[in-house]
Amino acid sequence: MSRLFGPIRQLGYVVRDLDRALQYWTQTMGIGPFFVQRQVTFEEYRYRGQLSPPPVLSLAIANSGDVQIELIAQHDERPSPYREFLNAGREGVQHVSSWLTREEYDAVLQTLRAGGTAIAHEGTVPVVGLRFVYCATDTVPGGLMYEIADVQQPHIYPAMEIVAQAAREWDGCDPIRELL
Repeated sequence: MSRLFGPIRQLGYVVRDLDRALQYWTQTMGIGPFFVQRQVTFEEYRYRGQLSPPPVLSLAIANSGDVQIELIAQHDERPSPYREFLNAGREGVQHVSSWLTREEYDAVLQTLRAGGTAIAHEGTVPVVGLRFVYCATDTVPGGLMYEIADVQQPHIYPAMEIVAQAAREWDGCDPIRELL
């Protein structure tokens, strides 16, 4: 567990081709099923501290044990840490994430800001109101960003438990489940 951010609950991978990555994770790694949402944008999006048009993404999540795997593909050239990662010629693990309650999120974010932690981007996931912040902790070669998200809310966390339960029961069938 990170004493600054909380326990790691998710590994976030930025990929160029989501469908190819899904094939790799489900067939080669045997992890699934993946729940996929395409053409996602954020509200109240800030990039490097400035209000900015949000990137358009496709996201896929699945669990391997207690750790969630998130695959992220950006479809446009709007500024974001995902675009920076890809433009640097990278693909793969880009961030780790802790899932907090709203109260924990507010307290941790206040502590991070007071301590001078640079924020790469932040926003809100529409409909559910999930807030996230990516801390620019990728300051050394191979370093990762650290995300905090207020996932541990009564209307959000049960969906993450459904993903985890689906992974525990997965028999290899129906590996990709598109969400609308």
